[in-house]
Amino acid sequence: MIKVIKPGLQTTVQDQGRIGLYEIGMPPSGAMDKFSYTVGNLLVGNQRNAAALEITYLGPVLQFGRKLRISITGGNIPPKINGQPVAMWETLEVQEGDTLSFDFVQSGARTYLAVEGGIDVPVVMNSRSTYTLIGIGGFQGRALAEGDELAVGDMHEKKVPVGTRIDPSLIPVFQKTHEIRVVVGLCSYRLTEESKAVFLESEWTVTPEANRIGYRHKGERLKFVERQQPFGAGSNPSNVTDLGYPIGSIQVPDGVEPIVLLHDAVTGGGYATIATVISADLNRMAQIKTNEKVKFVSVTLEEAIGARRNLRDQLMKIADAI
Repeated sequence: MIKVIKPGLQTTVQDQGRIGLYEIGMPPSGAMDKFSYTVGNLLVGNQRNAAALEITYLGPVLQFGRKLRISITGGNIPPKINGQPVAMWETLEVQEGDTLSFDFVQSGARTYLAVEGGIDVPVVMNSRSTYTLIGIGGFQGRALAEGDELAVGDMHEKKVPVGTRIDPSLIPVFQKTHEIRVVVGLCSYRLTEESKAVFLESEWTVTPEANRIGYRHKGERLKFVERQQPFGAGSNPSNVTDLGYPIGSIQVPDGVEPIVLLHDAVTGGGYATIATVISADLNRMAQIKTNEKVKFVSVTLEEAIGARRNLRDQLMKIADAI
């Protein structure tokens, strides 16, 4: 059992997500930074889909009810056990009664706490992930609160020695300025040529409206090609006939602020999607904080697939070494 002494800003239970339900309008939810989440599970010997805690900006204070192996990965929110600093990206061990706390975030935005066996909450629609907008999954469908008690599951596969670390060269470095790769389309044809250039050449600022649903970006207004709106589309130039929104797709309602739609976003609608963040960079997107800078970089579909393959190979290398 793990008792929540303080919940942090937003701490939720997440796993790999609710896959395959887009057709009924259900987003996947799940860990925003799947690289960090997956490495965390590997470091404690868990199955890759074991549920972990996703910690945003301000960490919780947790007390452990029994001896456990844990790992802390992702954004640098420095952890402490019983007030003493401990390492991230390493297999740790806590004893019954130990308390885990966190300092203020130093880099990145989201940290993952994996525990040996995983967090044991009910499976809802094939996932333990929390989707707070409609209150399903995770711990009672919400972020953790003071006094909550989390059960520990049995989704471990092997005993990983305490002190196991991953190759430091494979640990992500989180900056304050970010290059995020995108594949341009589906509806980039709706932008003027000048605005297409502005989108890719500008340095955008992440606004305070940045969460699991999406990230808004402030910068120069984008303009759409004038046309008579087709049947089924809204009257605004940024409207199109309804289409699906893949995770990472970028819409610009009224041309004002590009919004990158993320893991808890709606699955479709009537805004033109001008580009999509490649899957390999969604992990980096999850670690961007309010007021940090983003530059979108256009890549080909082949380059996007290659980046995804490289990320998969990194995880395989880590798994083989543990």
